Amino acid sequence: MAQRLTTIGFDADDTLWHNERFFQMTQAHFAELLSEFTDKTSLMERLLAAEKRNIEHYGFGVKGFTLSMIETAIDVTDGQVATPVIAEILDAGREMLRHPVDLLPHAREAVECARQTHRIVLITKGDLLDQERKLAQSGLGDLFDGVEIVSDKTAETYVDIFARHGAGPDKGMMVGNSLRSDVLPMIEAGGWGVFVPHEHAWDLEQAAPPRDDARYKALPSLADLAPLIGHIESL
Repeated sequence: MAQRLTTIGFDADDTLWHNERFFQMTQAHFAELLSEFTDKTSLMERLLAAEKRNIEHYGFGVKGFTLSMIETAIDVTDGQVATPVIAEILDAGREMLRHPVDLLPHAREAVECARQTHRIVLITKGDLLDQERKLAQSGLGDLFDGVEIVSDKTAETYVDIFARHGAGPDKGMMVGNSLRSDVLPMIEAGGWGVFVPHEHAWDLEQAAPPRDDARYKALPSLADLAPLIGHIESL
């Protein structure tokens, strides 16, 4: 019997390893640096607005986040932010680019199990150098048949990737913690979208789940991925 799936795609940040918690730690430090000018809630709202504006210019990742913090600091202080504060923001950004890679529970087992029966591809977005660093330090790099570091995740992105690494998106599955980036565009492309939530989620990645779509699945953890793949192949 022909396989229903040929290729499994895995998101990286907060699907295979922790990431968002380092952003939240940096945001807390950022709020302390600017506490004399505004409260944390207002500061985070302005920072998020800056990030949203800047994605098309800087893309996703730590570097764009750092530039958005600097822009927000200038904004909330009416241009009076002290040079040492800017220096601390830059230091915080560099520290984020050095943070250790900490695999999430069941990440290695899920990837190793999937590769026994299917082609597997890492599909992640963000800064090229940072994503390459994290993949190298994760110890998972040699397990993947392909690695795709993209500027954004859209239906067109998935159509292209799953055509090159398999039999097209209709025989593909994308596994990730972001409904907006990993699940919805994959389903739009004709594939399976598997949502594995993480305790920390970036506001810009939030979306409503497509509960009425048969190709949408939500799992408590990556430990449940192998049984799901087996179930789909048995249909």
